[in-house]
Formats: sequence, C-alpha cells, structure tokens
Amino acid sequence: MCGIVGYVGPRPALPHLLQGLRRLEYRGYDSAGVALVTGQGIWMCKQSGKVAALAAALETAPASALAASCGIAHTRWATHGAPTQANAHPHSDPSGRFAVVHNGIVENYSVIRTHFQNQGHVFKSETDTEVIAHLLAECYQGDLAAAVGQVLRRIVGACGIAVVCADRPGEIIVARRGSPIVIGLGTGENFVASDSTALIAHTREVIYLDDNDLAVLTASGVEVRSLDNTPVVRTTTEITGEIGATEKGGYEHFMLKEIFEQPEALRNTLRGRLDLDLGTATLAGLNLTPRDIAALRRVLLVGCGTSRHAGLVGEYALEDFADMPAEVEQAAEFRYRNPIINSQDLLLAISQSGETADTLAAVREAIQKGAIVAGLCNVVGSTIAREAGRGIYLHAGPEISVASTKAFTSQVAALLMVALKFARGRRLPREEGMQLALELRGLPDLVEAVLEQNDAISLVAERYAAHDRAFFIGRGYLFPVALEGALKLKEISYVHAEGYHAAELKHGPIAMLDERM
Repeated sequence: MCGIVGYVGPRPALPHLLQGLRRLEYRGYDSAGVALVTGQGIWMCKQSGKVAALAAALETAPASALAASCGIAHTRWATHGAPTQANAHPHSDPSGRFAVVHNGIVENYSVIRTHFQNQGHVFKSETDTEVIAHLLAECYQGDLAAAVGQVLRRIVGACGIAVVCADRPGEIIVARRGSPIVIGLGTGENFVASDSTALIAHTREVIYLDDNDLAVLTASGVEVRSLDNTPVVRTTTEITGEIGATEKGGYEHFMLKEIFEQPEALRNTLRGRLDLDLGTATLAGLNLTPRDIAALRRVLLVGCGTSRHAGLVGEYALEDFADMPAEVEQAAEFRYRNPIINSQDLLLAISQSGETADTLAAVREAIQKGAIVAGLCNVVGSTIAREAGRGIYLHAGPEISVASTKAFTSQVAALLMVALKFARGRRLPREEGMQLALELRGLPDLVEAVLEQNDAISLVAERYAAHDRAFFIGRGYLFPVALEGALKLKEISYVHAEGYHAAELKHGPIAMLDERM
C-alpha cells in the first residue's frame, strides 16, 4: 500500500519526510519521491526502488531544496504503470507549478487524460495520478484549497492526496475520500501522513480526516473544510504506541516478531475487561445495557479474510454460550445485496486496521438500515471505529506483516468476551461464567507455553516444507482455525506465484510478506 508524508514548519522539511517514509517502509512499495517548495518553485526527486536509493540521490540536492521548510513525499506500490522513476510520485502539471502525491485509484482517469491530450497536454507517466496535477492547474484561481475541492468533485474513485503549489510556499492541502489521511499537530509546525506510525516520533496529537474532508496545513495551524470549502470541526485524538513498534526488534521478519508478541497482545486485549466475581466481561465501549442485550434479535459479524475467520469463532461462541442467533457475513458481499436488518440487530464490524473498505461499506449500509453497529478494531481513531460510534479496541499494537497473527488471536479473545457478556445477560449461570472468565484470563500463558516449543515446531515445518499442497481440516471451533491456517499458507505461496524464490529473498517468503503491502 502506498504511503504519504508531509511537513510544513520552520525547520528543513527533507529530514522529516525521509524519516516518515522509512517509518512507512513496512507497508511495501516499489518507488519513492519527494517534492519540496523552494524559493525558485517546486523541486522534485524520484527514484525506483527503496527509500535508501532516494536518500542517496538526495545527497546532491541543491541548497534551496535542503533548506525548504514545506514538502510532501510518497512511497508507491505500482498500479497504473510499471515501477519506474517516471511513474513514481510526486507528479506535477506541465508547468511544474503543482505537485501531488496520491493513494487510491482515479477510476475515470482515462477520460480526463484524453480531455487534456486533446488540448495538447503531454503526460510524463503512465499513472492515473498525473491527471490530478493537470486538473489542479486547470481549476486553480489563487485559492489552492478551492481548486483541490473542485478536482475531487471531478474525479471518481477512492483517494487520499497531498498537494503543494509554488505560489503557496508555506501551505499543504490534503484531502480524503476512502483512503486514510491523518494530520499530526505540532508546535509551530504540522505534519501529515497516511498512517499514524509516520507521526509518532513528532507528535501524539492527531486529527483523522473523514471522507470528503480537505485540510489546509500551515506552520501556524490546521483548518479542516468540506469539499465546497465550508469549515468543519474534527476532534483531536491522542495516539499511543512506541516508536520502535514498527521495527523488527532483532527478529528475522515482522511476522515472527508478531507471533511472539501474541501473549502480550492478548494480555492487553483482556486487561481490565474480565469480571471474575460476576463471571462476565466489562465492555463499556459497546455501550449496551443488559436490557439492550436481551432485546437483540441476532448478531451479524462482518469482515474480510482473517477478520471473517475470527468472526466465525465468535458465531459459534455466541450461539453456544449466549443462545444468540449469529451469522457471519463476507463484508465484500454485504453491500451488494439487500440485507434484511433492523433496529433489533447488532452488526459487529471486524477489521484490524479499521479502514477495510468493504467492511466500512457494510457499516454504512447497516447504519442506513437502522441496525445497532459496533466496531472491533485494532487501530484507535480508525474510520470504522469513529463511524460505528461504539465497539472494542484490541490494543494489540501495530501489526506490520500482511499475514495476521496477533490481531487474529486478539480478535478471537475479544469476541469470546462479547459472547461471555451476552451469555451472562441472557442464560449463562454465574458459576459457568466465572469458569469461562478464568479460562480466558489464562489464554496468554497457554500461548506462551506453545511458543516455548518453537524449536520443535520448526522441525515439523522443515519436515513438510517441500510438499506442494496442504489440507487443513477442522470441525466446530477448529473449522475457522483451519481456514485461517490455509489462508496463511496461501499468503506465503503468493510470493512464489509472483515469481519470487526463497533463495532470492533476504529472509525467505515470510519476509517478503512484510514488504508486499
């Protein structure tokens, strides 16, 4: 997934931009670039390959670029066009007056591109993003924010963008439609990124943009507006986490690190939520009274991939313990049919990132139809968490590897607590609830005991690693676990299907998973 970073303030922007890009390297990318607003206009540098290649090229940057205090940067994962220097972001208009970085897809880019080519415009890349820069030049009449709003009304598709203009050397305009944008608030300086991990080193106070928001960033402040340039109010959120959370910490790859982080992640998910005396779970974020729970007709659990598999475990637990009708829905299909839901239904949206597009669409559809909606997310302040308005945070810490581990087990733990709470509110005796709560409390220790057998597990893996196929078979609660195991093997095999071979990779196919998205 592509990454966006921006800085405006009194200090040179370039060190902050490079540091932010390095913080986002785990997301996977094939090229990187920066655009800096100097006294002579916009200066850009782009490179295919890693951020290290970009940093090396920047060693010969002119003094005006090194001193520039406003700039944007990007890491790109190729969609439209090959991973080349020309296709790397930022992109500019023919005059070089504007520069833009973009996450997402402009679905009507070919129509817009043809429009400009008929006017004699020459395009330098194969990307859909370049049309945004051309549109900016056409729409701009002295107010950059107004121009960005006009551009977003003309393009179709999801996007998160950051824009700078040579005429506005101390200003960055950012906008969001379906692709995350988070603004970091500093003292006399401000930051922007597509992921809060790029901001933790600079600030803990952030603003998450909603869809169809745009914001004007200057060194002195941030103003959030709608696309028609009307001021809107967005709350400030405090982000948590350690700066080193996105580093491997001595492990060969992120997936292995996160496997060994599972006991602590589970403790964080369970901490303060188990009531051993009453044999229930305290989940204040759900904002459901015992009477509310008793009035529920059913629970719909929606998610994609790993989150859907966790939902299947929750389905079994809700039916077993709480005598509660439960259904698991593939979020990607939910919005494309006409689901029968009403105010007696609870839709529980499961997403590690809280930004999964299909799951977010399911949330919006359920809200529209009057259902009670809650989120089960790992990322605080994410869109699903904010739009649902109620739910449970996992507190599992950042998960870098595409192949989810600690988020999956934390999701299962959270869903078991939901089942326990609902069960105690409906039919489960106190003594049985106390026993379940005790068993949940012991989960982190059981996971630790399994991880202590790592050497033995490695020997088993080596024995079967040469086989071409594997079948995962399970019944009951182990059926979703079998599905998740098969998914993990598919994700690792995907690397080989793309033409990569373990011998060509630094740490094998699992390490490649850390870099793919």
